[in-house]
Amino acid sequence: MKTWKCLIVDDEDVDRLMVVSFAKRFPELEIVSACRSAAEALSVLERNTVDVLFLDVDMPGDNGLELRRKAALVPACVFITGHAEHAVETYELDTLDFIVKPLRFERFQKAMERVNEYLSVHEKAALFDLNFGQDSITIKEGHDQVRVNLSDIICLEALKDYTLLVTARKKYCVWSNLGALLKQPLFENFIRIHKSFAIKPQFVTRVTATEVELNGAYKVPVGRSYKDNAKTLL
Repeated sequence: MKTWKCLIVDDEDVDRLMVVSFAKRFPELEIVSACRSAAEALSVLERNTVDVLFLDVDMPGDNGLELRRKAALVPACVFITGHAEHAVETYELDTLDFIVKPLRFERFQKAMERVNEYLSVHEKAALFDLNFGQDSITIKEGHDQVRVNLSDIICLEALKDYTLLVTARKKYCVWSNLGALLKQPLFENFIRIHKSFAIKPQFVTRVTATEVELNGAYKVPVGRSYKDNAKTLL
C-alpha cells in the first residue's frame, strides 16, 4: 500500500489529538508531526517532505491560510475549522476539502477518500498524455496506449488539475482541468451541472433538484450555480 506523509496543525490540544487519532486509523497515512502552530509546522516542513496537510484556520501567529500559502508545494490540503465563513477563501488556496468542527470520523473518512484519489492521480500524472481522434481519445498510460471511445464516456469529473473520464467500467485520468477539456470540440455536447462535473445528456435516467442519475446508477450532484443547466435535462 502506498503511504502518504501528513502534517497535522491545530493549536487546540483536544482537536489536534482527535485528528491524530482519526489519522492513525488509516494505514496509508504516516504522521510526520502534529504541531501547535504554523511556525512549528514550517520548521517541520523544512526538514521533511509532506503529501497532505490537515490544518486548523484560526491559530495565533500565522493562521492556517497563511501557512497554506507558505506551504503551497504540498499537494493536498484539508482544512478543519470551527469557522465555516473561511470556506470560500480556502478554496482559493488549492484546498482539497473543508471540514467544519466538531470533527466526526465519518466526515474525516470522506475527506480521506478524496485525499487517496487525488494523491494517487497526482503521483501518476507524469505518465498520462492525451490525444484526440474523431470519435475517440487515446490516453498514454506509461508505455501503454489506451483508446477510449467518446460514446462510452458517461461524464467528466474534475479533480483539481486533472479530469476523470468516467465510463461504465472504469475512470480514466487525463492531465487537463475540466474547463479546458470542455473547450475541446469532442466535448461540446457535455453539459456542466456542477463545478466538478459535466455530463452527457443521453445517459441521464433521472433528474432531481439536487442530483442527476446517469446510466441508472451513477449519481452526480447539481451545483447551485448550474441549476438552469440541469433544468434543460428534464
